[in-house]
Amino acid sequence: MKLSKFKFKLPDELIAQYPSKNRDESRLMVVHRKTGEFEHKIFKDVLEYFNENDLFVFNDTKVFPARLFGNKEKTGAQIEVFLLRELNHEMRLWDVLVEPARKIRIGNKLYFGEDDSIVAEVIDNTTSRGRTLRFLFDGTHEEFKKGLYSLGETPLPHNITRAVEPEDAERFQTIFAKNEGAVSAPAAGMHFSRELMKRMEIKGIDTAFITSHMSLGNFREIDVEDLTKHKMDSEQMTVTPETAETVNNAHDENRNICAVGVTVMRALETVVGTEGKIKSYDGWTNKFIFPPYEFTVANSLITNFHLPYSTLIMLTAAFGDYDLIMKAYEVAIKEGYKFGVYGDAMLII
Repeated sequence: MKLSKFKFKLPDELIAQYPSKNRDESRLMVVHRKTGEFEHKIFKDVLEYFNENDLFVFNDTKVFPARLFGNKEKTGAQIEVFLLRELNHEMRLWDVLVEPARKIRIGNKLYFGEDDSIVAEVIDNTTSRGRTLRFLFDGTHEEFKKGLYSLGETPLPHNITRAVEPEDAERFQTIFAKNEGAVSAPAAGMHFSRELMKRMEIKGIDTAFITSHMSLGNFREIDVEDLTKHKMDSEQMTVTPETAETVNNAHDENRNICAVGVTVMRALETVVGTEGKIKSYDGWTNKFIFPPYEFTVANSLITNFHLPYSTLIMLTAAFGDYDLIMKAYEVAIKEGYKFGVYGDAMLII
């Protein structure tokens, strides 16, 4: 499969800059794989397509305020620092991206906060924009984390061109976010409101949770035409023994299993064995799914409308059938559906 197969013209005005007023009231396109039919609904209608004992698998990762702005020593130049992950607890080492990268060399110091309360030293170059920072801070790790996060802002993707607003801290997060570590929110899960989760419970629909910390790798541009040559960035993920048991029981009983989001689908496919059973896991995945691909765990998928060339649309097309999904995207553009993390959703059944 070629990268150019995922090219399509997306008008800028269709990239959602804000979420829908209520989580469960974004639009929902339902794609029927068997008939090729499309239905246009509101997200809260999603439960109409599921029955008692069906299983929804969610990603309970929690986004942290990963984007900081610091000043370079001596010149005072403003530098954007994007926190990716903590490498060492005691030494306060972090893997980060910096912008503009050309100005930041090993040995440089960066100052954060109005009173320069947090200082970081660049100790390594990892990629063209990647650096390892050692934060210098007197106090406990808890105090350091609190101080660091108080200076950070919600890491909205660059296709949201407005400034970050206070509401984003809550909306760029699922209501069941629990395990901190993501630099982007699992968009499909953000459509679920407390009311909708309650209605699921009343209907007898089961839930299970995996943790997959979304990295910037989901949004990195692919620079090869032949997709077999693309290497995905690794993401940290956890599937607990309880979740594995819940999913395997549903599989054994031929119940519907719905993956809520591309990260959930990828995590399930990472840990599946030969007989369609999944195993518990705590580690990393760099699994890259694109058409053609045979899925063995979930038989439905909820996902947002993704941008051209994205690895997220590639997995969606692998699950829903390439021609059908590209046709659905054509319809979505014509009908004015919103794209991106704050955009509308698609249910593929």
